[in-house]
Amino acid sequence: QVQLVESGGGLVQPGGSLRLSCAASGRMVSINSMGWYSQAPGKERELVAVIRPGGNTNYVDSVKGRFTISRDNTKNTVYLQMNSLKPEDTAVYYCYADIRPYYSPTYINYWGQGTQVTVSS
Repeated sequence: QVQLVESGGGLVQPGGSLRLSCAASGRMVSINSMGWYSQAPGKERELVAVIRPGGNTNYVDSVKGRFTISRDNTKNTVYLQMNSLKPEDTAVYYCYADIRPYYSPTYINYWGQGTQVTVSS
């Protein structure tokens, strides 16, 4: 059974930093794109950042220059380094990964359980 497990959320003051991690485990053939979404109270879930197997990245405009997404393919893990955090970054952050499990010829979208990030003084 493939699953994604997140860690690293919490409470931080404005201007502070957090690092989120998301590790994929289970029997899988390969992982394609990995990324992070955020969902603030009363809002739709939105894409924050994505990283492709070769390292190509994309970010939503609001986090460019402050957040950095990276991945360790040897550990099947994606990270989100969040710097210069603002109160408006407060949300539940979900990681996702497009994974081909051993039993499937196609990629399937998997999600982490979500981790709360609160930016407040």
